[in-house]
Amino acid sequence: MTASAATLAATALPSLAAVRRPRVFIGSGTPDGILAYDWDPVSGELTPAGTAAKISTVDWITFSPDRKFIYAAAEVDTFNGKPTGEVASFSVHDGQLTPLYAENSASAGTCHVALDHTGRVLLSADYGGGSAASFLVTDGKLSPVVWSEHYTAHGPNADRQQSAHAHFASFSPDNRFAYINDLGGDCIHIYSLNTATAALTPAGTYHAAPGAGPRTLHFHPNGHTAYGMNELNSTVDVLKWSKADGSLTLVTHIELLPEGYHGPTRACDTVISKDGRFVYFANRDNDFLYSFKADPATGSLTAIGRSNCGGKIPRNFALDPTEHWMLVANQDSNLISVFARNPETGVLAEKGKSFPAPTPMCILFA
Repeated sequence: MTASAATLAATALPSLAAVRRPRVFIGSGTPDGILAYDWDPVSGELTPAGTAAKISTVDWITFSPDRKFIYAAAEVDTFNGKPTGEVASFSVHDGQLTPLYAENSASAGTCHVALDHTGRVLLSADYGGGSAASFLVTDGKLSPVVWSEHYTAHGPNADRQQSAHAHFASFSPDNRFAYINDLGGDCIHIYSLNTATAALTPAGTYHAAPGAGPRTLHFHPNGHTAYGMNELNSTVDVLKWSKADGSLTLVTHIELLPEGYHGPTRACDTVISKDGRFVYFANRDNDFLYSFKADPATGSLTAIGRSNCGGKIPRNFALDPTEHWMLVANQDSNLISVFARNPETGVLAEKGKSFPAPTPMCILFA
């Protein structure tokens, strides 16, 4: 090839790095732990790319703010010879994961981890042990547990609330407060956060309705609205967040179930569009997604409609970076289902396409 021909080819053809498809990591409740897929944002296709990390029974994965590290919660009963779950970190390079550090959580059944906005504090929540813990993070390195609390409250649901069940950790929009959802105790514990030390100090409690089972908490981009997903009665608490003291105040309830439905039900997760104009909820057992239009200023919700989730037990779901596609991790169907989305109306297609994934628990775009 002549020099001029080589120059022309280099100009006409994008580099391999430029055409590489975005990587998607799937937390899997299997011994393989974290799976890798390549994503085509044009066709909405997922292509398996192997096992990204061998870590058993991964319930949740999350990125560091600079996207150089991934942190995982492994819902195991013992780790390092102790009756706890595992919290682990991985470096991310060129779509690949390299194990860095692993620490014991506060107790067994670690189901969620969340990183604060500075990337210095990691929180873990233990469903089985009903506890939470904090870790100080430095360049992906996890300290041993800095702070922990074992909860003792329980609710009226004899089958699901016989003890505390910490399920979800989150941080306030200004990063001054941390929150732990206790599904067993019908409450959300509120803490003041010290990002220098990873220490948490009690700052109050939000009490949900008895038997509601608070599962997750997501903050709207407007900075003062939050949505508390209640698993056991399939409702959403629309909440006002106070910047002054971190408190949460109930504004209204949203019912997720169709009128007249009395079968098994477990609400699950929440997705909010980047512009704050649309909010989506997932419900399990009768298995559907529920789309809402949101007022960006107030966070108030107007129902669009329920739609198909593509399988059984939608454990987690996520919009792709273009927000033209919704991906759903259908845990019991061993499928990731993909639905086209209209970014202007927020409407999800009723029919999608599905791709095999063993026990998918969490979806994370690189």
